[in-house]
Amino acid sequence: MRHILLELTAVKARSMFENSELSSHQLVSYYLDRVARIDQAGPRLNSVLEINPDALIIADAMDRERGSGRVRSPLHGMPILIKDNINTADKLRTSAGSLALADNFAPYDATIISRIRDAGLVILGKTNMTEFANYMSSRMKNGYSSRGGQVLHAYNEGGEVWGSSTGSAVALAANLCLFSIGTETNGSILGPSNKNSTVGIKPTQGLVSRHGIIPICTAQDTAGPMARTVSDCAALMNVIVGEDLNDPATWGHSRNIPADYTDFLQKDGLQGLRIGVNRAYYDQLTGQEIDLIEQACEVLADQGAFLVQDTNLDKFRCDEPILLYEFQKCLNYYLSTVNTKCRSLADIIKFYMDHPVEGLKYGMDILLDAQLKAS
Repeated sequence: MRHILLELTAVKARSMFENSELSSHQLVSYYLDRVARIDQAGPRLNSVLEINPDALIIADAMDRERGSGRVRSPLHGMPILIKDNINTADKLRTSAGSLALADNFAPYDATIISRIRDAGLVILGKTNMTEFANYMSSRMKNGYSSRGGQVLHAYNEGGEVWGSSTGSAVALAANLCLFSIGTETNGSILGPSNKNSTVGIKPTQGLVSRHGIIPICTAQDTAGPMARTVSDCAALMNVIVGEDLNDPATWGHSRNIPADYTDFLQKDGLQGLRIGVNRAYYDQLTGQEIDLIEQACEVLADQGAFLVQDTNLDKFRCDEPILLYEFQKCLNYYLSTVNTKCRSLADIIKFYMDHPVEGLKYGMDILLDAQLKAS
């Protein structure tokens, strides 16, 4: 059974569920065992911050529902890991990887979590992440948090893992879950997915509700699906998109949501697609990296895409002013909705000042700048 479950996809899991070859309890148990052997021991990847103590109970409930003929969605009974900045109203904390918020047992589910539960997925636990979604210190290492420590690469000891959805990507690469959820403000889903050879989708803002997610900037934040295959990501997109009265960015977006994202999984989907090739950044890359990009361009062309050559954009920097001005306001509002000792960014800064050894391995210059900009 173990060799069958390694690199399992949602399509295969669904088939095995339907043919009574696999139960949700068995699949959750398999992943819990791998977390214990690979993530918490052995190579100690450290990608999973916390295990849901009720995971097997939920899996059993989903198995009973399936046995009685109730199947909530195509992903019914499948295990998923959640990034630690997304509220879950259960026995799991929501801390953004910070010791300052280690007491945050959220009183309400994020909207994305409500949708995940309604679809019958099993929340396996929370993933480690770059602390405060990499918005704490300019010296912060990708994948490090004061609460969870350093996430390691699943394939390359000492390899760059990127962030901030580091644990969500590494856990997939190491086969510790079937799906995960990440968040992105500026590359935090796509970057870790790229570095860990997994798949992530950064949805257009407004497709996925941000309600109940520890924020950085309302202008850029979004959550998105992560998996080992494009088809699995598309299937999870079906679950998490939709309008939400608690998030104005989602209002009116229902017209942009297809009936089924998996309908677009077509082998000839690149036929006639125009793709610009921007080589302006090649001076920042190694020869090996450039060769890989050119090989990818050849594959795209072979699949029917039309490559618009040398569509070079002027180099630009996506810098921090918007984030610095929005962070304090957004974070303070979020903290007003939960029950934590820290009620503001100022309180969090004070916590770190009072606990420098445990909390300030890489400093907090970004937090200080954000507080200064807001004053």
